[in-house]
Amino acid sequence: MAPISLTDIVSALPSDESWGPATATETTLDGVPYAPYSKGDKLGRMADWTSEGKDGRERGGRSQYQRNYRDQQVYGAGTSSLFAVQVAEDESTFSVVDNTRTSTKTRGFGRGGGTVFRGRGQRGGRGDARGGRGTFQRVGTGRGGQQGQDRYYDNRGGRGGRGRRGGWKDWDKPQRNRDSSVNIKPDWAMLEEIDFNRLAKLNLETSEGEDIENYGFLYYYDRSYDKQPIKNVERKLNVVDRAAYNVTTSSDPVIQELAEKDEATIFATDNILSMLMCAPRSVYSWDLVILRQGNKVFLDKRDGSSLDMVTVNENAADAPLEASEGNKDTINNPGALALEATFINHNFANQVVIESDTSRQEMPHENPFYNPSEETEALASKAYKYRRFDLSLEKDEEPLHMIVRTEIDAVSKNNISGEDQLITVKALNEFDSKAQGSGGALDWRTKLVGQRGAVVATEMKNNSCKLARWTMQSILAKADVMKLGFVSRAAPKSNDRHVILGVVGYQPRKFADQMNLSLSNGWGIVRTIIDMCLKMPEGKYVLVKDPNKPVLRLYEVPAHTFEEDAEEKDDGIAEEDEE
Repeated sequence: MAPISLTDIVSALPSDESWGPATATETTLDGVPYAPYSKGDKLGRMADWTSEGKDGRERGGRSQYQRNYRDQQVYGAGTSSLFAVQVAEDESTFSVVDNTRTSTKTRGFGRGGGTVFRGRGQRGGRGDARGGRGTFQRVGTGRGGQQGQDRYYDNRGGRGGRGRRGGWKDWDKPQRNRDSSVNIKPDWAMLEEIDFNRLAKLNLETSEGEDIENYGFLYYYDRSYDKQPIKNVERKLNVVDRAAYNVTTSSDPVIQELAEKDEATIFATDNILSMLMCAPRSVYSWDLVILRQGNKVFLDKRDGSSLDMVTVNENAADAPLEASEGNKDTINNPGALALEATFINHNFANQVVIESDTSRQEMPHENPFYNPSEETEALASKAYKYRRFDLSLEKDEEPLHMIVRTEIDAVSKNNISGEDQLITVKALNEFDSKAQGSGGALDWRTKLVGQRGAVVATEMKNNSCKLARWTMQSILAKADVMKLGFVSRAAPKSNDRHVILGVVGYQPRKFADQMNLSLSNGWGIVRTIIDMCLKMPEGKYVLVKDPNKPVLRLYEVPAHTFEEDAEEKDDGIAEEDEE
């Protein structure tokens, strides 16, 4: 081999000032692509089948995930990957099925048990450790570890133990498609759409109102129903046939007379007004008829309206299913339960009064709807108070007044002063604490005496709209006491026999505070709807609650709407009488 001269070596050196071998820019090695990496990169596992996965769903949660994976890096993490492939849609949903056999024994969901999952940083009573995400608190282990105190309630399925299992996949439940309370016809023109979030922000302070006229009479309340029931002795709910009326606003002769005298601008009944004031709490569909005649506005209802029915567990997390939704239990679907609850309320109010012609409170005027020559049944204890409220604002040029027909069911003597107290009487009903749609309700027969607060709290959650309406009606009537009866079926599978388990009295305004019910918010909703109607021409309008969304819609309808249906119904009744 010929010797290399120094001149040849110097001429072979690179011309730039860099030192060492030249930097390669190619990404292939003998035609095969490769990914460059840094010596500082850590080599991880290509596949780890022993871990629970990186989605944070294992017991340890996010903190455990950080401990396990914070130091692990995949091969080539120091540089961008040249082999990044867009994952196909079918591959992104791939998961490994766990075929390991699990124990069939469950724990904590039987009678008196239950598991309530706690949120971050909440305490489980004295002596309990602060629970992080994924920890849980046993129901019934309250202060000092005492069992059966029912201190914790699951916000998904009611009290643990008797409620359903509120699970992690509640979000994946199919949306219920309920039917509208009224058929929306093509010739109806939608004018406004109001979301419940807007209604919840309204506010209007008003006075307590003043009495204009009083009609009817009141029997005295039977105080024996307030006493704790004797053990193993149940008081039956009797069928008491009495004439009771629920006449709509425009058909009320007293309201017609007051409208002619120009006593107010807006007219309504407490049944209709309470539904409007408590609209944000409603779930089922309902509708109101609004009549604009001259400068007067009448809040009406149509014949056969759902406003006349008493709903059951409307606000429960797992409300009763319709027959179309697969409910095979015919007596526990929403329609059958509403009929049963309406029947119970009518008979309960008539049973808890002492009927005596010598000891009853007479109003200045007789019942405006009762005709002794035509009615065969005796008249029920009922007083109608027509009260006027001022809904005016400072910017209004003319005052805006509203007259409401309110109802009182009975009267009672005050234990201390001896003065007469006006009472409204309502009834909550239990159908089957183990059936679907019970909303995690407790067994009233065993829990009503010892855990009345827990029973009432569960009813406030499952029947929020119904209780809010009853409370609002009592406040509008300026009642002193609202009596709530607890009525249960004599047998869970039979809806025609019932027993009275107890009666509890509440002051309406204090009960409203417990329910977080705002009277000023209700008046703000009423004023908003009235302002919409006053800006529109004379005619008939229908306000409909959407059956599946928290939305109110205002429609303009032809003047003869609902009148044809009423005539057909009257003709059908006349034909039946002739037969």
